[in-house]
Amino acid sequence: MDSRSSSIWSKVNSKFGIHHRNRFTKMGRIFLEHIGGSRMFSCAGCDTILTNRNELISTRFTGATGRAFLFNKVVNLTYSEVQDRVMLTGRHMVRDVSCKNCEAKLGWIYEFATEENQRYKEGRVILERALVTESDGLDQSGGF
Repeated sequence: MDSRSSSIWSKVNSKFGIHHRNRFTKMGRIFLEHIGGSRMFSCAGCDTILTNRNELISTRFTGATGRAFLFNKVVNLTYSEVQDRVMLTGRHMVRDVSCKNCEAKLGWIYEFATEENQRYKEGRVILERALVTESDGLDQSGGF
């Protein structure tokens, strides 16, 4: 690893080390979060809630399985170690993301973008459309 890569890794680890926090266990039990919303995205493998339509930034991304979505906030994920990847839009430091419940790989999170015009992706999550389902959530207006 050259000194530039080493410098980037240290920036990523210091800036985004918080992503290890989402796996809460107590006495062997996994605790899941619920983000709320009227349209929900869930893991296609086990139906664990991941995010809602309000957190959707873009549907114009491509993953390994085809169409992918960019989200601002996603819950109930575990994160791999940081990896250096060259993608169509340039070089990025990313972590693969998996369902906290069933451990199915669902996409990745952008930790660091080397290109200035790609920095808007940092801290945002890609979920592959084929690996998630969309369904009705809860009406938050208070009516039933």
